Amino acid sequence: MFDINDFFNLNSGLGITIYSLVVILICWIFSRISRAVVILFLRKRLTKEKFGVTRLKFTRNSLRFIFGLLGFLIIIFTVPVFRKQAGYIFSGAGILAAIVGFAAKDAISNLIGGLFIVLFRPFRVGDYVKLNDERMGIVDDITLRHTVITTFENTRLIIPNSVISTESVVNFTIHETKILSFNNFSIGLYSDIDLAKNIIKDEISKLDYVIDNRTPEEILEGKSEFDVRLVNITENAIFIRAYIWLSDPLKEFQMKSNLRESVHKRFIEENIGLPIPMRKIVN
Repeated sequence: MFDINDFFNLNSGLGITIYSLVVILICWIFSRISRAVVILFLRKRLTKEKFGVTRLKFTRNSLRFIFGLLGFLIIIFTVPVFRKQAGYIFSGAGILAAIVGFAAKDAISNLIGGLFIVLFRPFRVGDYVKLNDERMGIVDDITLRHTVITTFENTRLIIPNSVISTESVVNFTIHETKILSFNNFSIGLYSDIDLAKNIIKDEISKLDYVIDNRTPEEILEGKSEFDVRLVNITENAIFIRAYIWLSDPLKEFQMKSNLRESVHKRFIEENIGLPIPMRKIVN
């Protein structure tokens, strides 16, 4: 027969289930309240700091994890049957430590990696970062386990903190947004080098997001606004490089594409010879 006391009896299956659900619910409520308090009292102050948004998100994720772990431990150590089993388990603490340490080493390394990211601040939420040519984008979130990067293809790249904290990361926006972009062009061996350089400079001046990075002294000295140099000559071509400062690193790919197209069209219009592979055939 159904007994109401089973609801409060931690030795019965129904009582344990209800008690566990109540503990989980209470911990979830306190987790929500604590995160709301953090947002209420810290958002204005943290968001004014350079790394404030990153710290705010990481703190919210940490609170969720802490309250979840607290609820788990309360259930384990207050329910008699669980507490008894935990006692048996912890009696072999050496073996348990080895097993848990091996099983949780990745989780622990990710947690430590996330703490290092927040403490040493190699990048923050909203930064444009690059690990390699395939992995680059905007940092969307930093959790206890992983860092989320939104790529330029609008996909989400999930990288464990233990991995990203040990890799070399190029951060394009950690100090300031302007970047120097290298743009390479090649022309034929008998082409007019000066004309080609002037065409490149003229097409650069038509682009958006290009900035004048000259110092006042360089401006007074009459230094050219755009730095275009001959960097190499081979048996097949002359190589020219344009050094362009941009105000927005996210526009670099678009700028490169537009510049390549416009310069190539101008080279054809101005009869600038393009590289032709030279081969010597010996009979």
